[in-house]
Amino acid sequence: MSSSHTHALPSTENERALRFALALTGSFLIAEVIGGVLTGSLALISDAAHMLTDAAALAIALAAIRVARRPADRRRTYGYHRFEILAAAFNALLLFAVALYILIEAYRRFTSPPDIHSVGMLVVASIGLIVNLISIRLLSGGQSDSLNVKGAYLEVWSDLLGSIGVIMGAVVIQLTGWSWVDPLVAVAIGLWVLPRTWILLKDSLNILLEGVPEGIDLGDVEQAMLAVPGVLSIHDLHLWSLTTGKTSLTAHAVYDQTYSPEKVLMPALQTVLANRFKVVHTTLQCETKPCAHQPEGCTYVGSTPEHDDNPNFH
Repeated sequence: MSSSHTHALPSTENERALRFALALTGSFLIAEVIGGVLTGSLALISDAAHMLTDAAALAIALAAIRVARRPADRRRTYGYHRFEILAAAFNALLLFAVALYILIEAYRRFTSPPDIHSVGMLVVASIGLIVNLISIRLLSGGQSDSLNVKGAYLEVWSDLLGSIGVIMGAVVIQLTGWSWVDPLVAVAIGLWVLPRTWILLKDSLNILLEGVPEGIDLGDVEQAMLAVPGVLSIHDLHLWSLTTGKTSLTAHAVYDQTYSPEKVLMPALQTVLANRFKVVHTTLQCETKPCAHQPEGCTYVGSTPEHDDNPNFH
């Protein structure tokens, strides 16, 4: 027995905004790398690496919208929503590698600071700030109703702060000649990216390992289900996410036979799960007594003397 459910797909307006923001970010990413090489600014290259995360986040969000439209089939019965999580995990690993390079290069430049063309550094960073402002304007409309767009929106916001840091560094170098400020800004950007990268990787791995979604306590879910009149016990309870915002639950509910499972128990359990925990994709099995159980979970076993004598079943 399971509840009916639908998964709303992101709108074409969100897809169009993501496409324009990706074009702007990708174009400026190339320009910023070239500018960093020509001016000798590690801060610009560091900010370009951060902008690479923006471009990756935008591309992932855009690809997820398109791939998620593919219907489920007999080989992938849940559809293609996990594509977003796989891409996010890859993006996190790439970010760790980029941050490590930036920190190593910054150490080298602290010991032997190169000449920095602060004017060019300032110009390129200022253009980057404008690109970020345009991207934020494009994505602001859809970030409230789409987790994909919201993630990309937050990435661009964070890069906006990185661009401001590079601009401030360029101004200080221009006024004082302190070239060591450039690797200092690069280190600050690199260290600022690392915690966000770790969170991205941790959340991605939790979904790939089918862990309980962040913000939901499995004990609270079980107690809420047990509070439904007629439910005697809950076992084989599993709660996981296919992708961000798409949570699924399966459970076995032992019930009092004076209650109708179809007319009373199922609607009540589904209502509690939907209203309290925003879980609308549920598969519930109602039983008059606990089913056969093994250490790895409930398993159907035919009634035979061999199984009746096996202490692993109860």
